[in-house]
Amino acid sequence: MISTGLVTILVAASASLFMAWAIGAGSSGSTPFAPAVGANAISVMRAGFYVGILGFAGAVLQGANVSEAIGAELIHNVTLSPLAATVALITGATLVAIGVFAGYPIATAFTVTGAVVGVGLAMGGDPAWAKYRQILALWVGTPFLGGGVAFATARLLRRTTRDRVTIPALAGVVGLVLANVRFVVLGPPAGERSIAAAIAQALVGGAPLVEAVAGVVFALLVAAVVRWDVGRGVAAAQRRFLVGLGSLVAFSAGGSQVGLAVGPLLPLLGEAIRIEFVLVGGGIGLLAGSWTGAPRMIKAVAQDYSSLGPNRSIAALIPAFVIAQVAVFFGIPVSFNEIIVSAIVGSGLAVGSGGVSRSKMGYTVLAWVGSLALSLAVGYGAYLGVETVL
Repeated sequence: MISTGLVTILVAASASLFMAWAIGAGSSGSTPFAPAVGANAISVMRAGFYVGILGFAGAVLQGANVSEAIGAELIHNVTLSPLAATVALITGATLVAIGVFAGYPIATAFTVTGAVVGVGLAMGGDPAWAKYRQILALWVGTPFLGGGVAFATARLLRRTTRDRVTIPALAGVVGLVLANVRFVVLGPPAGERSIAAAIAQALVGGAPLVEAVAGVVFALLVAAVVRWDVGRGVAAAQRRFLVGLGSLVAFSAGGSQVGLAVGPLLPLLGEAIRIEFVLVGGGIGLLAGSWTGAPRMIKAVAQDYSSLGPNRSIAALIPAFVIAQVAVFFGIPVSFNEIIVSAIVGSGLAVGSGGVSRSKMGYTVLAWVGSLALSLAVGYGAYLGVETVL
C-alpha cells in the first residue's frame, strides 16, 4: 500500500510540474525574446524554441537562491506541509494559466508569493516582514528602474548616429554584469562563483583587485567583439546583439522563475533529494511550457504593448537582464512580465506615448495587483477548506 504522505507528495510534485509548465508558457517563456521578436530579429517559433533550452539551463545553474527563498523565507514559525504546498502551487498555477490563455501577462511572482503566504498564514505562521519589505522594494522599484534605464538608453540610441560606438559600449556594460554573475558550475561544492572570481581564483587565489580587473577585461572583450560585428554591418549586428540579450534574459528567467515552481517542494523533500535534481525537474517543466505555450504570449507582449524597433528593443532588454540578476542574487521572486513590460513602456516613451497601448497597460497593472490579492485570499481560504474536509 502507498502511504497517504507519499500520495500527497506526488500530488504536490505534479502541481509543481504544472506550475513550471504555466510559468514556461507565460512569463519566463514569453517575455525574454519579446522585444527581439517585436524588432523582427527572430521569429516567434524560433524564440520559443531557444527560450526553452536557455530557461532550462538557467533553472539548473542559477535556480537555488529563489527556490530556497520561496520554500523557507516567506513565512515564519511553520514549515509548509505537503497539503499546503499542493494548495499553493495549484492556486498559483491556475491563475497563471488563466492569464496565458486569456492573453494577459499575469505576474507569476505575485501569484505564487501570494499563494504561499496565504497558505502559510492559514497554517498559523507569522508574516516574514523583513523579506516582504525586500520583495516590495524590488517590485515597486522595477517599473521606475527598468523603465527609466530603458527610456534613457532608447533616447541615447535615438539621438546619437554613432552606432559603431554606442552599441559596443552598451555591450561592454552587459559584459561587465555578466562577468559578475554567479554560476554553480564555477563554484566550489555547494557554492557559486562568477566568471571574474573564477579567473582571479585560477590566477592568484582570488584576490579582489584581480577579480575586478578580470571583470573589466571581460567587458572590454565583449565590447570588442560587438564592435567588430558592427563594423561588418550595423543592422545585422543590432539583430545579433538583440538575440544575445534575449538569450541572457531567458537564462536569467529560468534561474529566477524555477524557484516559483519548485520552492514550495523543498521543505517536503528535506535532505531526501538534492536540490540540483529538483531544479532539473523544474527546468524540464519550464522547457515544456516554453515549447508548447510561449508563442502566444510572445506575440502578445511583442506586438500588443508597443511597436518595437531594434534600438528600443535593446533599450528594453538591458535593464531586464540587470534586474533579473539582482533578483537572483538576493533570492527575490520577481515577475518577468513586470520587468519586460516596464522596460518596453520606458523605451516606448522615449519616442512618444503613441507606441504604447495605455488601455492594455491599465488592464495589465490591474491584473498584477489583483493576482497578488486574489492568490493570497484563495490560498488562505482553500487551505482552510481542504484541511477541514480532510
